[in-house]
Amino acid sequence: MNFKAFESFLKFNKEQRLGIIVLFTLIIILQVCYYCYDFNPGSKQSLQELQWIGLQSTLDYEKNATKNLPKQQYAFNPNFISDYKGYKLGMSTQEIDRLLAFRKQNKFVNSPEEFQRVTQISDSLLETMSPLFKFPNWVEYKKSTKPYKDYKNQEYQAFAKKEKVLVIDINQADKEALMNVYGIGDAISTRILKQKEALGGFVSMEQMDEIWGLSPEVIEKLNIHFKVGPLLNMKKIDINNASLKELSQFHYFRYALAKEIITYRSMNGNIKNIEDLTKIKGFSVDKAKIIALYLDFK
Repeated sequence: MNFKAFESFLKFNKEQRLGIIVLFTLIIILQVCYYCYDFNPGSKQSLQELQWIGLQSTLDYEKNATKNLPKQQYAFNPNFISDYKGYKLGMSTQEIDRLLAFRKQNKFVNSPEEFQRVTQISDSLLETMSPLFKFPNWVEYKKSTKPYKDYKNQEYQAFAKKEKVLVIDINQADKEALMNVYGIGDAISTRILKQKEALGGFVSMEQMDEIWGLSPEVIEKLNIHFKVGPLLNMKKIDINNASLKELSQFHYFRYALAKEIITYRSMNGNIKNIEDLTKIKGFSVDKAKIIALYLDFK
């Protein structure tokens, strides 16, 4: 290898050395400027933007604070816990079933301790649930220091008076009368009245099962306070002459079944009774007796 040629290649004159020094100096200055200076033209925010950011931060904080608040819980009678409510409270299926089996014997739990004995829930779960328990007044009275005889002479007589319920026709009931039943509020009473209007009147208290939101316990109370009287002015549907539109507007038929009825009439002649309708595809057989009361087969 010719080291002399390589050595001569690395030799610089005075001007070349000065140029190299200047070049390195410029590189260093540019690197310092790159790291120290912000080249983004949109980095500055206006006062209005800063105000909006501050407002959004406040809203986010309040939203998170509200989310972390405990949901409000209401007192309830543990004798009427439904499957869904029991599940939400943390009870197992077996524990709920034990309570339901106990209630089917027409028995009631009258204390948190008795509730635990029947359901066999844990002490920790009882401690969580028991503050929400609300038993009837007569149960609380028996726990008080007053003698039971006093209760019998005072509270029981008042309770007996309340038990004398005036039964009225459900088709004559207004919103206020419906809302007097414990468990029926504004929404459900409106739903009942709309259903009555759509049907032209109720023909059986069994139709309360069709009202969305009514629990079995509330339906039982409705049957105590209301009955179905005769519908003297109810306009029945002429099943053999009604048009497709008239049939489809009936609550229990809808459009698809109305078409099947029209087809059946054209192929088999007049429909003589409700048994003929049960042969048609899509007809609700379990409600046949109720539907028959709205129809005219003549």
